[in-house]
Amino acid sequence: MNTLKTSLIAGAAAIALAACAGIDTSTGPVPSGHPPTKAEIDGADFASRTKILADDAFEGRGPGTAKGEAAADWIADEMKRLGLKPGVNGGYFQDVPAASITLDPAKSSFEITGPDGAKQLKFADEVAFWSPRFDKAEQKVENSDLVFVGYGVTAPSEKWDDFKGIDVKGKTIVLLINDPGFITRDKKMFNGKAMTYYGRWTYKFEEAARRGAAAVIIVHETEPAAYGWQVVRNSNQGAKYYLDKPNGNADLATVHSWITTEVAKDLFARAGLNYDKLRLAANKRGFKAVPMKGLKLNATTNSAVARLKTRNVIGVVEGAEKPDEYVLYTAHWDHLGVKPTVPGPDKIHNGALDNASGCAAILEIAEAFAKGPKPPRRSVMFAFVTLEEQGLLGSEFLAKYPPVPLNKIVAGLNFDGVGAAPPARDMTVVGSGASQLEDILAMELKKQDRVVAPDPEPEKGSFYRSDHISLAKVGVPMLYAGGGIDLREGGKEAGMALRDDYRANRYHQPSDEYKADWDLRGPVETMQVLYQVGSDIANSSDWPTWYKNNEFYSVRQKSLKSAR
Repeated sequence: MNTLKTSLIAGAAAIALAACAGIDTSTGPVPSGHPPTKAEIDGADFASRTKILADDAFEGRGPGTAKGEAAADWIADEMKRLGLKPGVNGGYFQDVPAASITLDPAKSSFEITGPDGAKQLKFADEVAFWSPRFDKAEQKVENSDLVFVGYGVTAPSEKWDDFKGIDVKGKTIVLLINDPGFITRDKKMFNGKAMTYYGRWTYKFEEAARRGAAAVIIVHETEPAAYGWQVVRNSNQGAKYYLDKPNGNADLATVHSWITTEVAKDLFARAGLNYDKLRLAANKRGFKAVPMKGLKLNATTNSAVARLKTRNVIGVVEGAEKPDEYVLYTAHWDHLGVKPTVPGPDKIHNGALDNASGCAAILEIAEAFAKGPKPPRRSVMFAFVTLEEQGLLGSEFLAKYPPVPLNKIVAGLNFDGVGAAPPARDMTVVGSGASQLEDILAMELKKQDRVVAPDPEPEKGSFYRSDHISLAKVGVPMLYAGGGIDLREGGKEAGMALRDDYRANRYHQPSDEYKADWDLRGPVETMQVLYQVGSDIANSSDWPTWYKNNEFYSVRQKSLKSAR
């Protein structure tokens, strides 16, 4: 293993909290073995790698922690064993400078005052809150007026502005998750049922910063958020991370938060407002923000702040004829680490599906390229990125500081969860109808007697929730596909049942663990077809691109033009 030189403050804080709670965190030495594997894509090899990366000894692969970064070391060692060349200036690691912010709930508070007095909201049960600022340990919001701003969206192309006629500088904005098209199902409004970027929580916080808001309160509802409160609770405890900035994020709102629907209804009632009526009103054009008269936020956050370097891990199978042109495979290696305050005895978020499985999958594909009968014409790059769970930060950094010019990356394929399942008649493409990569995928699926299927739940906004979007924003055509819903054993009903069971019972929970009874037939099909898609591109002279009506088409054309 390589010696970890990154800051371990965040990990030490989590372990110290666990010790105070009487939790055993002595998981033993991290795995150091690299079992022999086959050159061809193999279910047993995939299972072995997934099991290792999801082992308790890596303590949930928390970025910046000793045990978490050891998982990155293991991946680098595995690529070296397979014969991949280092992908970043002669090494396998790309340092990603970040800031770790760990809220101390015992020394922090979130209070709403009103005509009926003050009410402290219970951390984790009623509210999840933190400060994204890391210029100092303590942050305060005092006597900040609450304003309901609908979805908190400004979208000129949609002729929509939830902030029209109101100045929210210094105020606390209360808003809904997703976007107006979700409830109305009107295809002429935003993208209808399918979530747009305006519906993502990341956009809400970005717009709040542009407006100078002091704090943001997002109302959680399970259906439009696409996950239950336990995901909000678990994802926003412990260390949170941001790319390092000289100003310590002083340009962002002081407090970011989520509240439960029940708390929101009570809040609106305290202001003499009806939550259900205003929720519906917010979905109509011309909606105007509503001050929540008499309600003010007083919040204090005390956090352990540390700057650290976590790492992206990058390796390359060099092309024989056009080594300076690249096909990119991405998967995030990080997960949520150890969270001492979550209910139950198990505090380790192993992230077996999310995303040990994705890392195992592209290692399988890397081995197939590296040990194939002959090298591909173009190079194939494999990037295991960090900090996905904290806002796609590792891929954002990769897109900002790519190890090769962006206009030399021909196309990319992203893996974020390769679920155990029987074979399927289809393969789901998240964000379908976007690029010519789907045409190549359709051709390869036909050989398996399968078809491309659009995401059955576009309202979940999955296209904006994984690392491919960071590369897409800078023009690189990216494909995010995997698994299928129409299973050969049980059909669509069985496929949706598998998906729903995972989301309800394992997603971002300690129960996302590797199981010996995983059905590996589906993952093998997924890896085989996506290996072949990459191989088709790597052994071609074509440059597949976004469809002309896609939002990223012009970005890509500008990028390619600058290279020629």
